[in-house]
Amino acid sequence: MEQEYDLVVIGTGVAGSDIAWHCRDAGMRVAITDHRDYGGTCALRGCVPKKVLAGTAETVARVSNQQGNGISGGVSIDWPQLVTFVRSFTEPIPQRKEERFRRAGVETYHGSARFMGPNRVAIGDDTLTARYIVIATGAHPRPLGVPGEDLVTPSDDFFYLEALPERIVFIGGGYISFELAHVAARAGSSVTILQRSGRALSGFDSEIVDRVVLASQEAGIDVRVNMPVLSLERNTAGLRVRAGKKGKEKTFDADMVVHGAGRVSAIEGLDLAAGGVETGRRGIAVNEYLQSVSNPAIYVAGDANAKSPQLTPVAVRDAHVVVDNILHGNTRTADYSVVPSAVFTTPPIASVGLTEEAAKERGIEYIVNAGDLSARFTNRSIGEKHAGYKLLIDGDSHRVLGAHLIGPHAEEVINVFALAIRHGLTVDDLTLDGIPWAYPSHTYDIIHMVHPLVRK
Repeated sequence: MEQEYDLVVIGTGVAGSDIAWHCRDAGMRVAITDHRDYGGTCALRGCVPKKVLAGTAETVARVSNQQGNGISGGVSIDWPQLVTFVRSFTEPIPQRKEERFRRAGVETYHGSARFMGPNRVAIGDDTLTARYIVIATGAHPRPLGVPGEDLVTPSDDFFYLEALPERIVFIGGGYISFELAHVAARAGSSVTILQRSGRALSGFDSEIVDRVVLASQEAGIDVRVNMPVLSLERNTAGLRVRAGKKGKEKTFDADMVVHGAGRVSAIEGLDLAAGGVETGRRGIAVNEYLQSVSNPAIYVAGDANAKSPQLTPVAVRDAHVVVDNILHGNTRTADYSVVPSAVFTTPPIASVGLTEEAAKERGIEYIVNAGDLSARFTNRSIGEKHAGYKLLIDGDSHRVLGAHLIGPHAEEVINVFALAIRHGLTVDDLTLDGIPWAYPSHTYDIIHMVHPLVRK
């Protein structure tokens, strides 16, 4: 059957959903499709289930840290019960989201979309023509390209395991591996992380990373660097992973090997060539308006946009950019200059703005203020010994250039520094003279982070 629309959206994650709803509100005839359950990565296979698991791991860690400080007796994770709790968040989402689309007047389809021309896509037996088509298909695990790759468990499946294996190896030393490794370790599994290069969590400040690696090791996680995975095979005891640099290969035995080696835009199968959509090494080639450079009818948002950091709030902002440009012409550009990010380990780490490496590469003059906050009563009172900060400050203006944190609620406090960088605030603006922060709180500890830099 042939149908004609103003807009067809491919993908029902946060980016695609927001675009569909806003354009429908503006009076456009809109259709949306997904080849998986409606909801996208964040709601079903990422942020939401991850935060539920991370919250449980944090509880276990907090009780452990407080032994002898008024707390006695341990707690443990009941994995099947925890997974049931996770499902209570995720299982209602697909039906609820599809019903919301229908109430809004967005027509829903199920199936993989494939371009049949610049303005046409096929979904099963249906052919849809539209003035605009938005690709918001998200991302999927990066191909490993090693023998035995089919034995690897996608990180998506980790959230719904019926039982947690005794021995787990995580491939890759990024967000996914560290967050899930902390959960698994707190749940009693023997955990190993294999990072191909000499440094884990490469997008974060190296000194902060060193501290979270130490915290990981103390939680029982074996973090190995310079361990590119070479092959996987099944044996009588489970799985065996061979990894390492040439001449220094090692083997690691596991009951499960989880893919945490990064994700790439999920655009295979769209037949982009048939749509006249130009691609590059990292995905679809788009201009500053998130529009295809070769087909002006096509826009890209969220993780499918290779230029965009793969973070949910960024996907939402991508969606707003695309909506404005579809409705009002290309007037709004994407800006990824200030994007706070966090890794939900126990304790978490967070970052925004320039790292020292980035500042040096750009030739930006800066001064560093770094320190330890574990003795602050906000951290000592909960038994957290891994807490600290590094700030990069412009030496002349005292504007905040970058902030890198580890410790409880780092994922919240980092947003204050993001606001400061976005609006050109100085360290003076962050003192009690600028804002009387609520006390006692972890945000109040900003006073101690900036105090040596405040103008006299």
